[in-house]
Amino acid sequence: MLTLLELLQSHATLTGAELAERLGTDVRTVRRYTAHLRDLGIPVEAERGRYGGYRLARGYRMPPLVLTNDEALAVVLGLVAAERVGMGTTVATAGALAKIERVLPQALREPLAAIRESLAFTANAVIGQAPGTGILLALAQAASSRTTVGISYESWHRQSTERDVDPYGVVFHSGRWYLVGHDHLRDTLRTFRVDRIDSATPQARDFTVPENFDVVAHLTAALAQVPYRWQVEVTIHGPIDEIARRLPRSMATLTADSTGVLMRARAERLDGMAHLLASLPWPFTIHHPTELRHALKALADQLAAAAEREPAERSP
Repeated sequence: MLTLLELLQSHATLTGAELAERLGTDVRTVRRYTAHLRDLGIPVEAERGRYGGYRLARGYRMPPLVLTNDEALAVVLGLVAAERVGMGTTVATAGALAKIERVLPQALREPLAAIRESLAFTANAVIGQAPGTGILLALAQAASSRTTVGISYESWHRQSTERDVDPYGVVFHSGRWYLVGHDHLRDTLRTFRVDRIDSATPQARDFTVPENFDVVAHLTAALAQVPYRWQVEVTIHGPIDEIARRLPRSMATLTADSTGVLMRARAERLDGMAHLLASLPWPFTIHHPTELRHALKALADQLAAAAEREPAERSP
């Protein structure tokens, strides 16, 4: 019966013959098993006819949720990865992992625990700004159904406003969720941080997304225009495709010209920009600011000093 429940959870519809083959039994036994599941309160629907079969009623929350070993591994790894990139809340992720690990057989619990302990990442962990689940789901549903949504939004200087937005899409980027859409209050395309949205209420109005609109491309371009202390312009003398793979779209805009690729970027600290430029394998020319030249010279002095430094003699 548990195997039958697992099959029904994993497939939209299965015929009696398909279930019988997978269970190694006959169609009559399948009918008896489905009757037992109904007696337990699990709504198994049966539809007769050529395209009929068995399926679970939509929207039903099933106790128990049956996972194969591979599915349990996929869920655990997904939760660990989501926590690492800042996509989920620490409390919710820890709770979900604890529930899964409590019901795992010993033969699977130990290997999964070993994976969690030994798994390493090339990137540092991101501290996420998790939004409310209800708000995130409401925005995603409104974007999918092309329905205007009313939001209560708190700006960075703590001012709250009410506005209607046509949600073109929701994007996760660097530990934060963003809503991209047309803001009726300002009558322009805007980007909102979802963790600053206090409420989201669907409105009885439909909208149309502009043709070929790319939500991710718009967000990264918008983030690249956020004001920083330093505005940087550098020509990198190399192929634009390879340069684009080395530089995140959210931190720089690239334009090909006759001498190379013009990079426009913003930076709070020029020493970080100096390290970034020094890591590129192509020559470059700084247009401004002049202070970036000083930061590069300081970095060059540090590297030259490190190259000349002799190791101290080790004691026996």
